[in-house]
Parts: sequence; structure tokens; C-alpha cells
Amino acid sequence: MKMITFFLIGLTVHVVFFLSIFDIYFTSPLVHGMTPQSTPLAPPASRLVLVVADGLRADSLFTLLPNNSSRTPFLRPKLIFTIRTIIEETGTWGVSHTRVPTESRPGHVALIAGFYEDVSAVAKGWKENPVEFDSVFNESRSTWCWGSPDILPMFAKGSQHVPTQGATGDHVYTHTYPAEEEDFASKDASRLDTWVFTQVKSFFQAAKTNSTLKASLLEDKNIFFLHLLGIDTNGHAHRPMSQEYLDNIALVDTGVDEVVSLIEDFFGHDGRTAYVFTSDHGMTNWGSHGAGHPSETLTPLVVWGAGVNKAQRVTESQPYEDGYLKDWNLEHIRRADVNQADIAPLMASLLGLPIPVNSVGVMPLLYLNNSDQFKAESMYTNAIQVLEQFKMKMIQKKETTLPFLFTPFQLLTESKQAEFTHRARILIQLEKYNDAISLCQSLISLSLEGLVYYHTYDRFFLGCSVVLGFIGWTSYVILVILRTHASLIRYPNLAKQNPNQNLARFCVAVAVVITLFLLIQRSPITYYIYCLLPVPVWYTALKESGALSDLIRSAPSLPLWKCLGYFVLVAFGIELLVVSFFHRSMLTVGLAFLSLWPLLSGLFGKAKLRSVSWFLGCLCLAVFPLMPVVGREPNLHLYLCRPAYSLHFGLLPLVIMAEDTAAHKRQMAIFQSDDPCGRVFVCTIAHTFQPATETRPALSKSDHQLEHISIFYICSSFELNASFSPTPQHIFVSHIHLLASQYWLYSFRKSAESEALFPPVLSWLMFVWINIEQEALLAQGDSRRQELSTIDFSANIDITKIRQLKLDDIRRSYFFVFFIITAFFGTGNIASINSFDPASVYCFLTVFNPFIMGGLMMWKVIIPFIIVMCTFETIQVATQLSSRSLFLIVLVISDVMALHFFFLVQDYGSWLDIGTSISHYVIVMSMTIFLMLLSVVTHVLTSKRLILWNRSKMHFP
Repeated sequence: MKMITFFLIGLTVHVVFFLSIFDIYFTSPLVHGMTPQSTPLAPPASRLVLVVADGLRADSLFTLLPNNSSRTPFLRPKLIFTIRTIIEETGTWGVSHTRVPTESRPGHVALIAGFYEDVSAVAKGWKENPVEFDSVFNESRSTWCWGSPDILPMFAKGSQHVPTQGATGDHVYTHTYPAEEEDFASKDASRLDTWVFTQVKSFFQAAKTNSTLKASLLEDKNIFFLHLLGIDTNGHAHRPMSQEYLDNIALVDTGVDEVVSLIEDFFGHDGRTAYVFTSDHGMTNWGSHGAGHPSETLTPLVVWGAGVNKAQRVTESQPYEDGYLKDWNLEHIRRADVNQADIAPLMASLLGLPIPVNSVGVMPLLYLNNSDQFKAESMYTNAIQVLEQFKMKMIQKKETTLPFLFTPFQLLTESKQAEFTHRARILIQLEKYNDAISLCQSLISLSLEGLVYYHTYDRFFLGCSVVLGFIGWTSYVILVILRTHASLIRYPNLAKQNPNQNLARFCVAVAVVITLFLLIQRSPITYYIYCLLPVPVWYTALKESGALSDLIRSAPSLPLWKCLGYFVLVAFGIELLVVSFFHRSMLTVGLAFLSLWPLLSGLFGKAKLRSVSWFLGCLCLAVFPLMPVVGREPNLHLYLCRPAYSLHFGLLPLVIMAEDTAAHKRQMAIFQSDDPCGRVFVCTIAHTFQPATETRPALSKSDHQLEHISIFYICSSFELNASFSPTPQHIFVSHIHLLASQYWLYSFRKSAESEALFPPVLSWLMFVWINIEQEALLAQGDSRRQELSTIDFSANIDITKIRQLKLDDIRRSYFFVFFIITAFFGTGNIASINSFDPASVYCFLTVFNPFIMGGLMMWKVIIPFIIVMCTFETIQVATQLSSRSLFLIVLVISDVMALHFFFLVQDYGSWLDIGTSISHYVIVMSMTIFLMLLSVVTHVLTSKRLILWNRSKMHFP
């Protein structure tokens, strides 16, 4: 099979395996066709005001100031005051527990629609849901919204798709500011919240003279939604402990106080307005969110007004062991925690609206101030609403499964459903409300379990198909290695002389049976791909079985104990890499073992200087996995070393060029204004002496100019390194300098952190690795060793000089995979959304744009990858190996890791555990696909030079 054919087939197989995780775990849980359910009794409120302070942490709101006062005197008054209170007298408070991903869009969906993130929205950057959904806004008579253009439009978009009682056509009205206002580099983003408060005040003032608008406002079932983004934006730009963030909280408190007074005056203090104040997510101390740290998942919830319980004082200890009550000095006020999705049915109950049909929230009865009958009816409505989803999910699965294969959820069969609902109705009629509430809560719990059961019904079947394909593909690659790249004793292959027609017929028959089975079950088209792919993969693998026969026959002549030792070490190494995904410190253990390689292999006696350099390089690199992930706190010592560090990157090309006599004569020409190397040097120095934005977050005019310089820096450095170096060795060195210096630009421009030292240490170790592999080749008795300076990487490979694989090449391949993982996890954990500080891209873009910012962040993550990949390409050429042979071994190692993580994917435990297990698999599969594509890029980087206008551009003629 030709290399390009093998590449395309391998890429296709891995793309299918990669996408399978989205069909198995990342499918939308939403179902449609349910009947909306609402409480038959009269609601306590005619209108509701929902205020969401985006990015507000629970401790930031509830914690008292050092002088025993609050920064939010309206929501939580200073203790020395006697004014109208919320938390301490007139409302109910608690902590709203969010789920990952702790992003704005998923948080608002949970609050307003009542279901947790539809994971299929990950492809849209959490900004839009790919499936239409119901919400309390949609169920309302009218909803007026003020706030961010990233949040409000998605709720208005679906307002006309599910017509319900009181909802006719477009009835969700949005008022947003321009997207450009969401600038993370703003000196004070609280102006976003000021804009919202000003617009709300103007709206109610205008309603006094607009009879049509006033008539609409006086109707029942109306909602007013205030989305306040200033706290989140200030938290990203200045950190949550900054004065800007804390002052913004005080501004929000004052604004809410004024809006509440305005609304009460407008409606004549009729006591029919309910208020909900909460947040969509929190924020870490370093200004990020997205993962499951308590600072991100714990958000405040304060509810008051019509139909809401007043604050209740308690003397006994409360059932919370997190210690926050004491820290917040609220042990004497009853705390009522909820899950974030519980807020949607609460708002629906207060207004008498149908609960959103996709909601999985459970009514938080501690917040309701109404009769026991109303609470029981509300809980019964909640139970029927969740049960309707379960029924629809069961019907859908039953219709696509053969009757004799369908296994219903035994805890909630159709007979048990009828029994539950009948008993609950009877208990309510007998006025046994507490018993009815308890029974309804049990029904909700079982219905939610059943939803998960049917949502994951096909998971085992699909998982087996993917695993079977994995094993078949890995077996095929191993057999290809043995057949084409191993020094085995070859025997006549009878299978080739007489093709096994029976094997082909058997595989065709299996494919036909699978297809018919899937057709009868009306399975989705993707099921055909996952179930049929193992058939041709195993057919191809079985056709290569002759290589396995050659291996068995060659066994007596092989050093079996040495082979066994290598495979045991590699297996141990793979397990170490798997564990490193959970504990980064395991990379330190691995690097410590790798540092001893020259000593254990006998290279130390033959190349002492390079062995010592390898030892020191491994130990230096081993320090980084022990450090906290980046983005936490700036390092003052590193910041003071910025000038020296920048001079290093600015002058390194000069030092390299000085090795070349012709270049040495012209090295001062680097400062010419039209020379790209000079432009890079000037840009480097310009960035060095700019104050760190960590201490001055808002961009001045010069900072905005540096945004353009930053982009110019990268463009110029690409131009430089593509056409600058006159020799193949210089091409490789200059490309490594380009990548490491660009990584520095990301890391040091915004803050001084340890990750800025990571690329030079990694580059140092990669240079040592290239040279010590030369010595290892010589130690193995290979006389074809070439000096690096004599190798022409751009020349076509001489097939006659390519050697077969040896056992030591397994070690080289493992080293490569290990360094790739180290480059990935050395300064952060890409499996955690907030491991990399987004502030590193602010020098290019400050206005919120998840895709552009994500692209810049990904380029930053990719830079160490390319450094390692270029090194591996160099080693392949220097050790006279075909790129295919070593890459096949790498493919086997990465596929074994991917299969390992496929088994570790879990659908139980915390949402953080579930999300992390899935992300590990996605990372390894992405790495395999990415390495295939990156191998082509690195071949260009290590061997090619740009040809501009039909001539090679040279700066040193």
C-alpha cells in the first residue's frame, strides 16, 4: 500500500473513531413532543424580575468586609443599618450549584430553560444551541431583556417555535449594546451594567406615557430580564480579587436597589412582583471559568417578593459541611441550596407558567411561601413534566429497537408510572400533602434515572463496535510494521499465491447481516459507519497474517529476553503517560527515568558531554510539571528578567549566523529597516520594555499599537525564517527560534510566568536529543552515521540508505510520544478548560470572540508540538529511517493510549469526572490525527525554503 493511501485510510479510520465519542456521549438529550404542564392553582406573582450578574462568585457577594459590613447593602445590608433587607429579613438565600462547562451560555440555559448543557453545542463554542428548546421566556406572556448580544438573542430566537398559553408569536423583546463593548482590556467594564440599568429606567419612564406599552406591562405572566456582564468582564481583565471587580459588585447592588424601587413605584407596590438575583457561573482567582472548581460552580441565589418565603432564623446547625456559613457569618439565617436548573421551575411556579418541557429541575419548595396544597400541586406538576420527557424518550427508543431486543427501564415501567401518578393524585385529594410531595420527588428521581438509561441505551453496542475497530486497526499496523520494516526471515506467502476467497465472502456476509439489522431498527446513518468499519479493517488485518507467521518462525533467532524487556518497559511507559493525564507530576517521574538513559545504555562512557547535557535538560524540564498550571499568579523574578530573556531571542539569530563566514560579514545588515530579521529584533525589544498588563490591565494607546506590532511580529518572523538561513542546519535552527520566540510573545506580553521558560528548555533538550541519537547510532555499530552539518534535509531520500527497524527504534518512538505529551501538559492541562490563561491573547484581541481567541490559544499550544515534531523529523533523517517506519510505531503507541482512555470514559460520578474522562479520549485521538497532519508540515519546516516570485529570497548573497 502506498504511503499516501495508507495515510488517507488511517486518517479516515481515526476521524471515525474520534467522531464516535460524540455519537456515544455528546448527543443531545433533548426530546420534543411533550405537553406543557402548569399548576392549576392561582400563582402568587403577576410578574418576575430576573437579574443575572454574569461571573459573580458566591463568596464575593456573601463575604463581609473587614469592618463587618457588606459591599452589597441592598442585597445584604451593613449590620449597623436598619434599612429594608433581603437576605437577612425579606427573602430566601442559598447557593446555586452549577455544572461544567461553567460558561455563560450553558449557565443561562440552565437558569431559564431548566436543563444542563446540551453537549452537542460544543461545536458552536457554547454560544448557540443546535437544538430548539423551551424556556420560561417562551412560556411567558411577554419578556423584556436588556444585556449582552451573546446571550439574549438565543432566547428570542426560539420564542415563536413553541406556542403555548399566553405566548403568541415573537414576545421576547431584546435590547443589547454593541458586541464591541465587551472589551476585556477596558479600564472599567462596569459601564456595561450601567447601560442596562439606564435602559431599564428609561423603559419604565417611557411606559408611563405610552398607553399600549403600559397596558402590556400591567398584564400578568410577564418577565423582566437584566443580564449584567460587567462583573464577568472585569473579572477576566482584572481578576476577581481586584478593586474593579469588587466595585462592580457594589454598583450592581445599587443598581438593583434603584430598579426595584422603580418597579415597585410603577406597579403601585401591589406586592405581585417576584425577584430572583443569581449568577450563571463563578470565576477562579486567576480570572477564568469553564471547569469545575468550587469558585466556578458556586453562585449566589437571592429570591424575594411575591410568593417567596422571608428569611428564617435558625439556632441549630444547618446541614452544610462546607464551612461557608461561618465564613459568611450567616449561620443564623436558613440557607437553601439548589441546583442551577431548579431555578426554572421555581420561576414558572411563581408566575403560574408551564414548566419548560425540557427542564430537569426539581422545585425548591423552601423558597415558596404558599399553602401546602400549592406546594403539593407544584411538585406534582413538576413530576408529570419530567415524566413526560421519560415517556417520550422511551417511545422513541422502543420504535427503533426490535421488540425481542428491547429492555425497558424496570424501575419505571408503564404500570408503575400509572401507579405513581394515581397515588400522588389521591394523596393530594386526601390533603396528605407532605406524603404527596415525597412521592412526587421519588417519581422525579426515577424519571431522571430513566432519561439517562434511554439516552445511553445504545452506548454499550456502539462502544463494542468502536473497540473492535480499534483492535483491528492496531493489529493491522503492527502486521504492516513486521512485514515491511522488520528484519524477519521471509517465507513464501501462500495467501498471496492463492487469495483467500472464503475470507472475502465471510466478511461480505457479515457486512450484509449488520446492514439488515440496522435497517430493521431504523438506526441513524452514523451507526452504519461505526458497525461496518471493523469489517474491512479486520479483513485487511487478516490478509496480513503472513507477517505473523514470519515472526513466529523467526522467533528462535531473535533475542527474546531483550524483546520482552523492551515491551515491558514500553508498556510501563504507556501506563505512566496515561496516569500523567490525571497527575502531571508523573511526567516528572518519567523525565527522571529518561535522564538515566545514557547511563543505563552505556552511552555515558562514549559521549560524556552530551550525556550530561541530556541529564541536565531532562531534570530542568522535569521541574515544569511540578509547577501550578499557568495563569495563576505573575512571577516577579521572571518579570525582572524579561530584558535579558528578550535579548536572548532577539540576538540568537545573529549568534547562529556568526557561525557562517559569509553571514558573519553581513550580520550588521540585520538592522536595516527593510530586513525582516531586524524588524523581529525591534519588535522583540519593543515588547520587552512595555509594562506588564498584569499590573495595568486596560490598554492605553501604545498598548493598542502593540496589538498591531504583535501581529506584525509573527508575520515578519515567518517571512524571516522561511527564507533567511543559507544552510539546511540554519533552516532548522531558525525555525526552532521562530517558534520559541513566538511562544515567549504569548507568555511574557501579558504576564510573567514560568511557561515563558518552557520553550527554551524544551528546545535545548531537543537539540541534545538529536545529537545524542547520533552517538546511539554509532554505539549500535552503524557505520553510516553522518554529521548533522553535512545532511541536506531538502534532498530526496536515498532509498538504498534506509535501514530496517531495530528494537532501539521503539525507544525513539516512545521518546517522541513522551515529549509530545510533555509539550502538551508541561505548563498546563488542556483537559481542563481554564488551565491556560486567556490573557495571553489579549495583545492580539481584547473584544470577546471565542473562535478567534480559541484559535490564538491553540496556536500557542501547538508551538511546542511543532518543536518536538521537527526534532523527530530530523532524527528520522539522521538515523537513516523512513518517516513511515517510526511513525507507524508512534501510531501504535498512541492508539493503545486512546483505547485505554476509551475504557476509562465514564458516565457516572460528578460532571467534572465525566467531562474529564471524555476530554482525555478526545485529546489522544486528536493527537493521533494531528500528528498525521503535522508530519507533513514539519517536513516542510525542516527541508523547504520559500520561493518568492520564482526565485529564492536570500538575505546573505
